[in-house]
Amino acid sequence: MSLEGKIAFVTGASRGIGQAIAKQLGASGALVVGTATTPAGAEKISAELVEQQVEGCGLCLDVTDQSTIEAAFIQIKQRYAAPTIVVNNAAITADNLLLRMKPDEWQSVIDTNLNAIYRITRVCLKDMIKARFGRVITIASVVASMGNPGQANYAAAKAGTIGFTKALAHEVCSRGVTANVVAPGLIETDMTRRLTDSQREALLASIPMARFGQPEEIAHAVNFLATPGAAYITGQVLHVNGGIYMA
Repeated sequence: MSLEGKIAFVTGASRGIGQAIAKQLGASGALVVGTATTPAGAEKISAELVEQQVEGCGLCLDVTDQSTIEAAFIQIKQRYAAPTIVVNNAAITADNLLLRMKPDEWQSVIDTNLNAIYRITRVCLKDMIKARFGRVITIASVVASMGNPGQANYAAAKAGTIGFTKALAHEVCSRGVTANVVAPGLIETDMTRRLTDSQREALLASIPMARFGQPEEIAHAVNFLATPGAAYITGQVLHVNGGIYMA
């Protein structure tokens, strides 16, 4: 289950789920390049990797800018080699009821959470096919399957990543490349920590396991899908949600 010799690229790795994924892949032996939206965030990732004694670095990246993405992959290949594990994690929210949702609230979420998956995966795919090994792992959400009021944009984007992944899996499975989705439920992050006690209680009542998940539990699922041992798994959605949705 070791990832020694592999290079992993993780978007949105400065905090929360992305941070946990970067640490876990590094602990399994991968060289990790994690991205953030600011130079300070990239420096934070680099420092954490050094602290964990993981080879790699943080990188400032705008996932909505194709030229920036292409430049980033050129930089990674020149410094290390081409990543063969890509984790599409970066995402934003702009919640609002549909009747009140502004066009920019819709477009920004679709562009960051869905269009960026196309941009990044397309850039890295040729090198994976050439290496006859690749793992494209995308972080979706339980709301892609359940829906959630006030999140039509977010749910649409995350549902789109599932369709994208299944189509991609068909296209590249004969080349040693797999494509899968991990769909977290309610995870203990900055967002859930801002909830009031009454909001937390209401949400917990809807989860059969009666607790929020931990970022590390998502990271372990991603890590498994990245390993050679998961070579026969592709086009799948792995729900990690404490039972709130059972597919």
